[in-house]
Amino acid sequence: MTTSGSLLAEHVGIVGAGGDWITAYEARPLRTVAPGVILIHHAPGLDEFCQEATRKLAHHGFAAVAPYLYSREGLGDPDDIAARVRTAGGVPDEQAIGDLAAAVAYVRAQPYTNGRVGMMGFCSGGRQTFLAACSLSSIDAAVDCWGGAVIVDDPSELGERRPVAPIDLAANLSPPLLGLFGNDDTNPSPDHVNRTEAVLKRHDKTYEFHRYDGAGHGFFAIDRPGYRPEQATDGWQRIFDFFNRYLSSSDALE
Repeated sequence: MTTSGSLLAEHVGIVGAGGDWITAYEARPLRTVAPGVILIHHAPGLDEFCQEATRKLAHHGFAAVAPYLYSREGLGDPDDIAARVRTAGGVPDEQAIGDLAAAVAYVRAQPYTNGRVGMMGFCSGGRQTFLAACSLSSIDAAVDCWGGAVIVDDPSELGERRPVAPIDLAANLSPPLLGLFGNDDTNPSPDHVNRTEAVLKRHDKTYEFHRYDGAGHGFFAIDRPGYRPEQATDGWQRIFDFFNRYLSSSDALE
């Protein structure tokens, strides 16, 4: 559904993991009861691309919330904050899952949502989407956009912050999963995608994967050299169709 009405976009506060206050960017259609979607930003953080993607979801009829998983790093240049997080080994998985669970609860509690919540993420956010879909029972549909490190071949890449490879939790995957990948990507590579799909098949999970020739990592990002408009347009349409299938509601506020 594409909304023809007004949108509201604003920053909000959410009580995240450990009772910490985190910020989030929210965009939603007005005067409509909408399905909820949690959007997880990529490694550069909640940048212009991710905020535009949040508003795009709202334009297509979803109440979208993008929690800023780097909130605890304080104020400063977003690039510097993202670099510090990467140097530290990324956001701890336990903390990320706690923040995402809080974001789901926040969306479900709003009077303008229909009680169903999807989740999607780009790059590291795709990995966190897969992880959350295997860890939380509160997600109704999940979309992994080229999430790297779902499969971990080198055990030295695991540690205190990332104690387990998400693929090792695949038996616990609860919502239907959509995966979008570029065949020119290296993380995840086509081999990683093949192996992920094999595990999902073995566990008889509901999923669909779409792979794009001529596309590498981050092919949705219009501000980056890897942007591929034809593949991105098709990918976005698949996301909207997927979420409408599992989350949709056409109820209007009186």
